Amino acid sequence: MAYQFTKDLETGNSLIDSEHRQLIDAVNSLLDACAKGQGRTQLVNTAQFLLNYTNKHFADEEALQVKYRYPDYTRHKKIHDDFKKQASDFVKKIQSEGPTVANVGQINTLLAGWLINHIKGEDKKLAAFIKSNG
Repeated sequence: MAYQFTKDLETGNSLIDSEHRQLIDAVNSLLDACAKGQGRTQLVNTAQFLLNYTNKHFADEEALQVKYRYPDYTRHKKIHDDFKKQASDFVKKIQSEGPTVANVGQINTLLAGWLINHIKGEDKKLAAFIKSNG
């Protein structure tokens, strides 16, 4: 099942929304590869891309939070830091164990599920704050 960048995922901030689209596209590419029986071969590259791009995205979001003096910056940054550690540990696991069907499922729930929930909650609050204080 592919993820759609629907209206309920839009934050209203063009940079944040653009980066969220790219993250969701990468997850969808992996899911498409899985449907074609190629998920295991693409897992390592996709997981590494998602980790690298997530780090870039979080840095961009955090820069916006600092720029606009977002009052919940410390908590939001900790959420990002915790996720980056979890994602990094997952990529290391894939690199050491090799890609497995279980890992394909985990990337779907770990990365995609977390990302969707984070966008709908934390990132929408951040974008609303920026919009009202920008």
